[in-house]
Amino acid sequence: MTSGARRPGLRHVLPSGRPEGAAAVVIGGGLAGTTAALALADAGLRVTLVEGRPRLGGLVFSFRRDSGAGELTVDNGQHVYLRCCTAYSRLLERIGAAQLVPLQDRMDVPVLDADRMRLGRLRRTALPVPLHLARSLAGYPHLSPAERAGVVRATLALKGLDPADPALDGVDFGSWLRRYGQSARAIEALWDLVGIATLNARADDVSMGLAAKVFKTGLLSAPGAADIGWSRVPLGDVHDTLACTALEKAGVRIALRTRAGALTRSDDGWQVTVENGPHGSEQLAADTVVLAVPQREAHTLLPDGTLDGKDGLLDIGTAPILNLHVVYDRKVLRRPFFAAVGSPVQWVFDRTDASGLTHLAGRERCQYLAVSQSAAQEEIDQPVAKLRARYLPELERLLPAARGARIHDFFVTRERTATFAPAPGVGRLRPAARTQAPGLFLAGAWTATGWPATMESAVRSGTAAAREALTELGFPQGQLPQEAA
Repeated sequence: MTSGARRPGLRHVLPSGRPEGAAAVVIGGGLAGTTAALALADAGLRVTLVEGRPRLGGLVFSFRRDSGAGELTVDNGQHVYLRCCTAYSRLLERIGAAQLVPLQDRMDVPVLDADRMRLGRLRRTALPVPLHLARSLAGYPHLSPAERAGVVRATLALKGLDPADPALDGVDFGSWLRRYGQSARAIEALWDLVGIATLNARADDVSMGLAAKVFKTGLLSAPGAADIGWSRVPLGDVHDTLACTALEKAGVRIALRTRAGALTRSDDGWQVTVENGPHGSEQLAADTVVLAVPQREAHTLLPDGTLDGKDGLLDIGTAPILNLHVVYDRKVLRRPFFAAVGSPVQWVFDRTDASGLTHLAGRERCQYLAVSQSAAQEEIDQPVAKLRARYLPELERLLPAARGARIHDFFVTRERTATFAPAPGVGRLRPAARTQAPGLFLAGAWTATGWPATMESAVRSGTAAAREALTELGFPQGQLPQEAA
């Protein structure tokens, strides 16, 4: 068996006992775990990646569905990134996926006002910050001239904030916006339009520190920072298939359908107990362990005494994302995506090509739309029939071409714990990568990256965990994985 072979379990993959040289076990095959495993393997460690699911990618994945229009490849949710997400861009390059997940040449967001049926656009020019958005804001039809002037004042105040200031962590973004004269309409049509999608919460429920990070980095750091990118292929092709290939080439041993049960420390290092169905349990020996799992799972696996304030992990809340999927018998949207205000609909994306629908015989004129609904606490558990009754008429209101169209399929995907909740005070609960125990490190979008729960945060956390692990093992600074700008 080759050292990089992908296996459903660990039996017959690892030799018994402690491997020669430095060995690492990474628990969790999402973006954080994949990043950490690649960085450790690139440094020469013998790495085993343990993942309980039958695939890699964590909460970024695809599945097959037999719909009324034929078999589709469906992403569990619409995931996008921005040009400022430099760590995620580097991961895409590392796994050979950069061309499959391109960025816009320039930020351009169509925004439809459902009440007045008027289309506006948020787009940038090549002018330096903050002039790159001046023309767009001046002509943004969803705000009055007074509201646009107020946005400028708030933006200038935001520019002077330090997102890392601990005092901002306890302040909610909505109160700050109102203090700076932002109307309810301005919050809905601009601040929440961006903030709900990136933070998965409304302004009143968001830590000011995280809001400042999003808006300063995305809109005020560089002219192109907010250019939007999204996958033109199923996400599983990127974060499962291509990620697996890259890991195998790096020599990482991948154990799917395998769960970590316990971590124990001895004078010789770490022992990781793993369970793999019919193969039973097995002990893996490691010098380094990276826990790249959600915060509650990390709390369960962390041995007592390895993290100050360990129980604080249980106080990091979660927030849901709901995705509605509609297959029409005709083309009803002529843009790749749009956002809406004055409507329960938030963001709508055309997923026709990525799903494979255009390649099905006789379905060339059909269109598959994904409606992404963040901060979906009130609807996440509603039955499909109720969601259908609410959203199909709303889509017809927003998209006149959908009126009278036949619905081949309507279905729902739910991620009840899609992200950590960015509530005021969450910053003090997010731990750093290094624990109090030698050789034990944390990774995940919920750790102290300074970013909200995004793919960028997950990747940065994996890099941070690998850097800390290699530093502890004595690797010189010049050999550590490079941190993103």
